[in-house]
Amino acid sequence: MSISLKQYSVTVDSNQPEKSADFYEKLLGWTRGEAFGFPLVSDPQTGFGMLFVKDDFSYQPPVWPEQPGKQQKQIHFDFTVSDLTAAITQAEQLGAKKASEQFLGDHGVAMIDPEGRVFDFLQG
Repeated sequence: MSISLKQYSVTVDSNQPEKSADFYEKLLGWTRGEAFGFPLVSDPQTGFGMLFVKDDFSYQPPVWPEQPGKQQKQIHFDFTVSDLTAAITQAEQLGAKKASEQFLGDHGVAMIDPEGRVFDFLQG
């Protein structure tokens, strides 16, 4: 027996799910919706989404770059962009900031979203 699997979304812990969904909706130009009572931002072409959930615990943003004994990142997002400078400017206008340390060289830039999550813009 064979089953069909398709990735639906990545679930992202958040202290402020609505604020995080607003940020990524505007940054990516994706469609805003709801799933399971939480905000969902989906790519209208592929259907893939980011589901922002508030758990019973307080989300702690990671320390970047990682340091022993500190909260580690468990995931980060990579987005390819055609215009790196424009993507950085847009992200900063939406509340993100460039990470203080960079490791991607000419390939891209590490950013920090408004809740402290790491994401990368990769020249694509």
